[in-house]
Amino acid sequence: MVGWALNAAHMRPEVPAHRVVNRNGVLTGKHHFGSPTAMEEALAAEGIQVADNRVVSFKQLFWDPQKELI
Repeated sequence: MVGWALNAAHMRPEVPAHRVVNRNGVLTGKHHFGSPTAMEEALAAEGIQVADNRVVSFKQLFWDPQKELI
């Protein structure tokens, strides 16, 4: 839902909705983008590897907002 809301916001500058994946790193929101590969392409442009619709090294890349708030 978060990714869908961000993608639908049409904000400038654009919100990085392509970074929103599920709790296992799976690209479950990719159908909300312009093409079936757009989400993976946007992640690849940032240096994020994706294999079988899942972010590689997800645990290392996961952003925990609670750690940021401490």
